[in-house]
Amino acid sequence: MTNGPIEARDLTKVFGRTTAVDRVSFSVRQKEIFGFLGPNGAGKTTTTRMLTGVIPPDGGTALILGYDMRTDPVRAKQRFGVVPETANAYTDLSAWQNLMLMGELYGLSRTRSKARATELLEALGLLDRKDQKVQAYSKGMKQRLILAMALLHEPELLFLDEPTSGLDVQSTHLILSLLRDLNRAGTTIFLTTHNMEEANRLCDRVGIIRNGRLIALDAPERLKAAIERVHRVEVSFDREVSGGDIAAMEVVLSSAREGDKWRLTVEDTDIAIREIVSFARQHGAGIVTLNTLAPSLDEAFLRLTGEVEP
Repeated sequence: MTNGPIEARDLTKVFGRTTAVDRVSFSVRQKEIFGFLGPNGAGKTTTTRMLTGVIPPDGGTALILGYDMRTDPVRAKQRFGVVPETANAYTDLSAWQNLMLMGELYGLSRTRSKARATELLEALGLLDRKDQKVQAYSKGMKQRLILAMALLHEPELLFLDEPTSGLDVQSTHLILSLLRDLNRAGTTIFLTTHNMEEANRLCDRVGIIRNGRLIALDAPERLKAAIERVHRVEVSFDREVSGGDIAAMEVVLSSAREGDKWRLTVEDTDIAIREIVSFARQHGAGIVTLNTLAPSLDEAFLRLTGEVEP
């Protein structure tokens, strides 16, 4: 029995002498948004193509909704949707015609296809353009249509490859809003993205792949905390204080002046805040601002993928 909608077990793919994906294993839980991140060429798209049955693995297995994608891909595909990075709608057809064709492919009744198409086009801001040929659509409109096509049969699992890459603000907002609504309604979402902020806002967990290997898998906040060996505190006072006095605080590892604020590197945030408050009292200074600075998911990503030194 599978533990979740997606079970990757030792997935491996080799192209010539290059191992693009090297024994990657992970599970995606029911009703979560799972982010799959990595630098260009890390193996994200290859992994996704194996999971969705586009290419077969050279080793390992991909179980999707309990079905082995090697031996039983059709039944799995009937229950999931895919939004590829490059739009694949028929450009010489209208949006409505594309959706009706998709309904036929999934065996939906004409009545159900029409109702579902109307609902999705309205949610994605395309209903008033439904009879226009797709070749006249902007990139953002095409991507919104692809999402509608992937959702027409109400899949319980949705794969998205860079769904907002290069899109306008309106399209990005509409797509992300719909993804949140789908997830709240119970749809499991597997998302590959380069957008760290998007992953941080959307995802329950993220997996990070580097050189074909999964190197981290956790909630975004825990990943950020895990890479932070030291902590940073930003403080400003209502009067001048000496840099020497700041540096002399036992908890401070390093300090730097930035405008009217001091940025302090400390080992323990709680002890540092207590010592800063005590320092201010001793020097007759009032604290104007005091903030702890958490690492961003960008920083975690860059450190874990080796693009910056820790």
